[in-house]
Parts: sequence; C-alpha cells; structure tokens
Amino acid sequence: MRYWDSSAIVPLLVDEVRSERVARIRSEGFAITTWWGSAVECASAIARRERDPAAIPERVSEAYLRLRQLQGEWQEVQPVDIVREQAVRLLRSHSLHAADALQLAAAIVASRNRPASWAFVCLDERLATAAQREGFTVIGP
Repeated sequence: MRYWDSSAIVPLLVDEVRSERVARIRSEGFAITTWWGSAVECASAIARRERDPAAIPERVSEAYLRLRQLQGEWQEVQPVDIVREQAVRLLRSHSLHAADALQLAAAIVASRNRPASWAFVCLDERLATAAQREGFTVIGP
C-alpha cells in the first residue's frame, strides 16, 4: 500500500520538473491513499499558479479537472480524533508544520499503526525524513 502526500500529488496535476518522475511512480498501479485535506492543499497549489500573470487558463482548468478525477479514485483518511492525536504527538517528535503532521498522522492511521507495511510517497524532504523515522519506506526526494 502507498500513502501519497499532497506534495507528490500536485505534480500529477500541474507541469513541474518532477511531474514525469511522479507519473512513473503512479503508473506502478498502486492506489492512492491520502488525507482528507489533500484536496484543499492541491487546490491551493493550483490557485497559486492561477494567480501568476503568465498562467494559461486552459491549463489551470485542466489541473482542477485532474484533481476532481483523482479525488474520485483515491482513498481518503477522514479527520477523525485519532488522526488529530497522532498529529499532536508527531509535532512533539519531529520538526513539522501542522498540515504535514496531519498528513503523516493520516498515513499512520491508514497503515493501522504498521508504517513498515506501507510506502509514503512524498517530495517534501522534512516530511519524508519524519515519515522514514516513523518506519515508512519513503518514495520521494
């Protein structure tokens, strides 16, 4: 099983230097499991690009469409109490921002507290380091 952080999902939606690499990872056929807030984080990344004066409206629309399509396919960890509790623990154990702690907490919950049995797909180095320390095999930076 694989948990996908939004940092790895965004390159599937918009053209980036890392898009080809992430598309190869995605093509390996594993389902995407992610956190409930990933859709918001991905929409935020698209919106930042949309505000760029050089943005091409058609590409922005395509990115939002790809996001909706992926949302229809992925499995989502809901914002339940155990995710919040794990996130608070992670904030005390690792140098993470709140959203990253929620992502990692959701991955731990998705793995049923067995991170060694899952891979964590992530392009954020700080989050990848924390995921590795928690026992995940990290696919990323």
